[in-house]
Amino acid sequence: MEKRNYAAITPEITALAALCETSNFIEPAMYQKYQVNRGLRDLNGKGVLTGLTEISEVQAKKTGENGEEVPCAGELYYRGYNIKDLTHGFLADKRFGFEEITYLLLFGELPTQEQLTRFCETLANYRSLPNSFVRDLIMKAPSTNMMNSLARSVLTMYSYDLNPDDTGIPNVLRQCLQLIAMFPMLSVYGYLAYDYYLKGNRSFFIHEPDAKLSTAENLLHMLRIDSRYTELEAKILDLALVLHAEHGGGNNSSFTTHVVSSSGTDTYSAIAAALGSLKGPRHGGANIKVCEMMESMKETVVHWDNESEVADYLQKLLRKEAFDGSGLIYGIGHAIYSVSDPRAEIFRAFVEKLAAEKHLEKEFALYATVERMAPQVIAAERKIYKGVSANVDFYSGFVYRMLGLPVELFTPIFAVARIAGWSAHRLEELVGRGKIIRPAYMAVHPRRAYIPIAERKS
Repeated sequence: MEKRNYAAITPEITALAALCETSNFIEPAMYQKYQVNRGLRDLNGKGVLTGLTEISEVQAKKTGENGEEVPCAGELYYRGYNIKDLTHGFLADKRFGFEEITYLLLFGELPTQEQLTRFCETLANYRSLPNSFVRDLIMKAPSTNMMNSLARSVLTMYSYDLNPDDTGIPNVLRQCLQLIAMFPMLSVYGYLAYDYYLKGNRSFFIHEPDAKLSTAENLLHMLRIDSRYTELEAKILDLALVLHAEHGGGNNSSFTTHVVSSSGTDTYSAIAAALGSLKGPRHGGANIKVCEMMESMKETVVHWDNESEVADYLQKLLRKEAFDGSGLIYGIGHAIYSVSDPRAEIFRAFVEKLAAEKHLEKEFALYATVERMAPQVIAAERKIYKGVSANVDFYSGFVYRMLGLPVELFTPIFAVARIAGWSAHRLEELVGRGKIIRPAYMAVHPRRAYIPIAERKS
């Protein structure tokens, strides 16, 4: 039987695609005419309220003396606790924090030492995959995109679950804890299969997770052939997981989790939908774009310490004359934050330490220069409705690259962290048992009379 090229785009498809573009285009002015907040955001980037949550809060504005909202330094709260206080707490005690933060997000309170120990033991007990899962699913069908590999693995776990459709809280919590524990394995093993079978690298190895290690340590242990890592490497990866674990109910993937969970579907379908959201480059792939942009800058800018040369390159980015022609400076600006992103502020000091350990001080200095100058260049080049600053993605890709993590795993590692927040949001939606989420759309196509097929003209 002749093999079919499923990726082929025929001339007929090309013609039909043009018809799709014509028939589905809506004039942008119509959104203002009918006062529709496209993307559930107004012109200032403020989100439309669609729900209530106790899980986390993002704050970028405060009420001034005249009663008007004014931009302020960004703040992030997990269950009412300031993220800066939380990170300071476990860092001061020289502990890993991701498991503690996951407990907080799921159960609403900081754990005692005994509760945290038992919780870590529970996750360690769930760090295993069904017999032959790696061989039959991951190794036999490697994917070129690790997010698709991860989503396929999650959906397949439905078939191994003896009670997959029970949406009672005990069963959903059990499923969420298993997925939180499995995500590092599914991500790393998916990459190793891709690296060996599709990229053709000679070495293939599988390290089982170590029950004594944290999530961050296990990621490095499973990914590196010698399983070796420094204390700073593990600490900064753990910090990255904490900072990416949750970010308010309105981010695209968490909102997706709420929307899909509100229909009453199973946990695996809900989390796979969230993964599909996070895969999008506008959400989970931003740090990859930052790395690619910075590589282009390093090749173009001769003197990295020359601010005028850096500013000139940034101007070319905005004018669509450099890199990918998008007109964007990746990693600068955020849908909510304007003055500062607290995650980037927390991350920055540790990024500098890791850069020193890796002897990449000059590269870090270039990042710092771009962070400082980009808002000024943007303000001079175009009208903006709110301030801009570096977001956490500006530094996270640099960190992952310094850790030797393959770029294919950048977004899956985001998912390894965010599964904690998704799980909390799924449980919150199910506990509330609200109505199915169904926002309104205004139809703007004029009415038409039916035309018999013999009378239609092409």
